[in-house]
Amino acid sequence: MNNSLKTLQNSRTAHHLRRHWLTIAFVGGFVTDFLLLNQVDNLVDNLVLLFYVTLAMISILLLYASTAGKLPEDSNRPLRTYAPVAMQYAFGGLLSGMLIFYGRSASLIDSWPFLLIIATIIYLNETVRDRSGRLVLTLSMFFVGLFSYVVLVVPVLLGRMGAWIFVLSGLLALIIMYLFLGLLRLIIPNFLAMQMRVIVFSVGTIFAVLNFLYFLNIIPPIPLSIQEIGIYHSVVRFENGEYQLKYEEGEWWQPWKRSDTVFHPESGGNVFCFARVFAPTRLSTDIYHRWEYYDETKGEWVTHARVNYPIHGGRSDGWRGYTQVGNFKEGEWRCTVETARGQILGREKFNIDTSTSPAGLVTRVD
Repeated sequence: MNNSLKTLQNSRTAHHLRRHWLTIAFVGGFVTDFLLLNQVDNLVDNLVLLFYVTLAMISILLLYASTAGKLPEDSNRPLRTYAPVAMQYAFGGLLSGMLIFYGRSASLIDSWPFLLIIATIIYLNETVRDRSGRLVLTLSMFFVGLFSYVVLVVPVLLGRMGAWIFVLSGLLALIIMYLFLGLLRLIIPNFLAMQMRVIVFSVGTIFAVLNFLYFLNIIPPIPLSIQEIGIYHSVVRFENGEYQLKYEEGEWWQPWKRSDTVFHPESGGNVFCFARVFAPTRLSTDIYHRWEYYDETKGEWVTHARVNYPIHGGRSDGWRGYTQVGNFKEGEWRCTVETARGQILGREKFNIDTSTSPAGLVTRVD
């Protein structure tokens, strides 16, 4: 009796795992990325992402080839079983890689529509089950990952970024997708022809939406990423390349304090915004600091100054730079680190309080 009960429990456990093994494989891709991915221009990172793209292509082709009976009979069944697992692992790794790199590249608040697209794809992956819908979803997921990967890696390879680079990268992703659909058409010509109108509409919509989001400055400014931003009383660059940063001493319960969120100005002093921005090797561009204050009478943010400086890639700890403003007034302020096009890398909000002087300043070297 005990053996029968144990066998039944094991059977139920196995059935439960089989129902969710695609999800487990999808999550496995996420775990791999968090363990391996580090920098966008790292050779290992790029090989991992390229592996996901290649694995996704091969597993899709093998899955539908085995489903259509185009392969030897003894290989059809195991491929129908394991190709979806490999495909889900590739999708999980590719999409989580995009979340990691695109999430590092911008303020989540300002880039939420792009991240929402990836989150929606992940949700649909768990809910769509019918065969035709599954094909459209699979190809849509692949194109989102392919598009995101290509527009990420092309600026790294060329050492340039900007609107034309993004558009050309997107067109390259579209060409790769067209060629891939040509291969798939050789395997399942009739079934693909039945779904082609929906597939073209889906891929075209994704392409248009991602370009639309880019020109609205919602797509993160890949391959740049913000590593640090803070407000200081003083920033001095030494000849050895180190920076001396001064900020107000925190309370006893603020041991982690590294910059000012409430700024008490000294007489004749300026406000400094210091930032570290990572850029891949060979990429050089300009970074802008937009200084704004909140106008309570208008109910909006007003630009006080927009200052730029050049950065150069290749430093793992990021390119350090700062700007400063004087002639400020009391109230709510923010310093936004952005590209020339206005794509936001990071933002620091702070309040200027002129009622008291700083109690004491702490110095750190970066």
